[in-house]
Amino acid sequence: MNVHEKLLHVQQNLKASKNQYNRFGEFYYRSCEDIQEAVKPLLAEVKAVLLICDDVVLVGSRFYIKATAKFQDTESPDCITNTAYARENEEKPKMDAAQITGSCSSYARKYALNGLFCIDDAKDPDCPQGQQDNKKQSGKKTRQTERKLQISNADLNELRKEAERTGTSLKKVCARYLVNDISELSREQYLRAMSAFSKMETLPPPAPDGQYEMDLSGMETPFR
Repeated sequence: MNVHEKLLHVQQNLKASKNQYNRFGEFYYRSCEDIQEAVKPLLAEVKAVLLICDDVVLVGSRFYIKATAKFQDTESPDCITNTAYARENEEKPKMDAAQITGSCSSYARKYALNGLFCIDDAKDPDCPQGQQDNKKQSGKKTRQTERKLQISNADLNELRKEAERTGTSLKKVCARYLVNDISELSREQYLRAMSAFSKMETLPPPAPDGQYEMDLSGMETPFR
């Protein structure tokens, strides 16, 4: 295999999982060291070595760390390189100058390796669309968020009482907020519904088919 075929083999077989957990940001991530550890067996397979070096470059008035990752074929002089940059923060709480530079170096090296080995970090928290890559963790957080937004049984009872007091069909409430059942209302929708009910007088229950028409104009209006 030539150097490009060897790199292709590594790119297709490298599995660098996100085993690190950031408790502050509550997300999983992979570090530069995780990638290096995962790629070692594949380097042995294809008889290649990985070399990484840093350079400090000045751009304008700011210093950047330029990291270069080199995939070197041991059976020929051929190699493939990729570079990435990271800017040093002017200051970072609880870090001295050496730690800031070291953190910046690790960040730049990680993305140099990402580019070299085609590791897709599009869902990492430090990217524009930052989201978790761990499906179980993401699903758990989504369910937790949904539970926080859903209303309680006591709220549902209050909503039913208001519907009965004003002679409003709960189907109208569901229709307004595009849900199948009032138990699916979010906390915000519940508060809006209660606001609408507060503007309505006490009326006898409507006919089964409903005798009041909803007024959808303006802000949160009564359910007729």
